[in-house]
Amino acid sequence: MSSPLTELRTAPHVKRNLGVERIMSHVVLALLPIAAFAVWQYGLSALALIITVIASCLLTERLCNRLGGVASTLSDGSATITGLLLALTLPPAFPLWMGAVAGFMAIALGKALFGGLGFNVLNPALVGRAFVQAAFPAAITSWVPAYAPERFSAFVPTTWTLPFMTPPDISAWAKAAVDGFTGATPLARWKFENVLTSPIDFLSGAVTASAGETSAILILLCGLYLAARRFLDWRIPVAVLASAALTAWIFQLMDPVRYPDPLFALLSGGLVIGAMFMATDMVTSPVTPLGVWLYGVFIGVLTMMIRYFGGLTEGVMYAILFGNALAPLIDRLTPPRVFGHPRLWSRS
Repeated sequence: MSSPLTELRTAPHVKRNLGVERIMSHVVLALLPIAAFAVWQYGLSALALIITVIASCLLTERLCNRLGGVASTLSDGSATITGLLLALTLPPAFPLWMGAVAGFMAIALGKALFGGLGFNVLNPALVGRAFVQAAFPAAITSWVPAYAPERFSAFVPTTWTLPFMTPPDISAWAKAAVDGFTGATPLARWKFENVLTSPIDFLSGAVTASAGETSAILILLCGLYLAARRFLDWRIPVAVLASAALTAWIFQLMDPVRYPDPLFALLSGGLVIGAMFMATDMVTSPVTPLGVWLYGVFIGVLTMMIRYFGGLTEGVMYAILFGNALAPLIDRLTPPRVFGHPRLWSRS
């Protein structure tokens, strides 16, 4: 009687039948409520922007596939996620042609240039966002009010700006659409006017912000879905949000008149969506147990430093991009200790 065969394999030992397509489909599913809420708040202009940016990312992905002589990678869903995330970080009335440029740069410069999915060093959506922030600084800081009465019957005038033309000034249009509209984000009002936005406005989404940044509660719930399905490392957003809140608390203790409370720091700007959906990118974040905590703390603290002492009102984008750049070094310096061996920093 022959003995049963024993099969030996080296790590990693796959326990779940997961593929890129399945993971990406769940991320898209988690982002859809945030996108739907953005459309509900800002209407047709937000919907057109989301569709345009996603289409730009998909077309650029296909173009890069053809130029590189490789099979189409559109089915893996990564370009769709890049487009969706990128659109949610842009102002709702951002000109569509500029949104298409952002999508092109996100895929071409942030992904294809490095060799495609799995080889990119930086988060592609944030690469596209950083490019248009540098290229179109006026358009990317032009805001429109949420819940405008005619948002489902008319587009914001800047939406259909022709390529290479300067978008029209919409301040008068925005004030006429919503009485009392200031045209400033909560972070800008705090930084330049020392005015704090009510937490009730954050909870209802009645604030001026990028398309996907207005409802922190909804973003957290969608991120918790991914964490429960183990499609993101929960330690990263916890580290980002906790370190940002702790930093804000320390500064408020030092000067409560100048610095806002931790709740404002967490709810305002793009901190929550950045922590939940961008800092957790599997390709551009560390993988070691200690490394993910250091990475998250770095992003949270740097975000607050940029907000408090930088010329920009928001610092999440640059903090995550710097964190992405440091991720390989963090992994190298924080390897798990092999049984029977000292830690890396204790070796002679």
